[in-house]
Amino acid sequence: MNLKIQAPDFPLTDGLRQHVSLRLAHALNNGRDVVTRIVVHLSDVNGLRGGEDKCCSIEVRLKGAPALIVEDIQTDLYLAIDRASERIGRALDRHLARQRDFPMVSSSRPEPFSEETP
Repeated sequence: MNLKIQAPDFPLTDGLRQHVSLRLAHALNNGRDVVTRIVVHLSDVNGLRGGEDKCCSIEVRLKGAPALIVEDIQTDLYLAIDRASERIGRALDRHLARQRDFPMVSSSRPEPFSEETP
C-alpha cells in the first residue's frame, strides 16, 4: 500500500503517523489487492478558535475504479482518524461486495437477435 499523510496545519508526529497507518491497515485489510494508493489529509478547520474542528479526510484509489473518499470531523484528531478509517473500510467492503455480486460484463459486443423465419 502506498500511503501518503499530509498535515499542513500541525506537525506530523511519529505517533500520529503510526496511528493512521495501523488504523488503515486494519480497516483496508480485505482490499489490499485492489488498493493502489491512500492519501490522508489531516487538518485543523477552525485553527485557534477551537470546537469540533479536527478533520481527517481519506482518499483510497483503486485499480480500475473511481476513488473512495470519506471525511470525518471531531474535537479529537485521533477519534476523527478512527471514525474515518472505519468508514473507508466499510465503503471498500461495499465496493468489493458489488464487484462480487455484479461482475463486469466483457466489453465484446453481443450478437444481435436474429429474426425467426417461418
